[in-house]
Amino acid sequence: MGRTLPTTTQSWHEEQEAFSRFRRALRRSDQLALDELFVSARQHLAAAAYAANVLPMETFLLAMLLEEHKMILRLCNKIEALNGRLEDQNSQPETHYLPRQDD
Repeated sequence: MGRTLPTTTQSWHEEQEAFSRFRRALRRSDQLALDELFVSARQHLAAAAYAANVLPMETFLLAMLLEEHKMILRLCNKIEALNGRLEDQNSQPETHYLPRQDD
């Protein structure tokens, strides 16, 4: 008979449970941040199942990193859009690698 492997969702729950003592040792604000990371990993369980990785935590960490990177890209796009509006108002082209003249 073959072995029955846990589903990706079961593995996710097991990994989250394995970090429960670590979570309890954190400050409340850090606990909430950790919870959000696990939620972001949960959003990618279908992809994690497709990957069929031997070490599921690596896949979950990559999913967390992916969500964090997407957030950084969204924030960078917002900053660039705001800078573009400011440049239009000041009508001075600005380079990102040089300080502004009035600084």
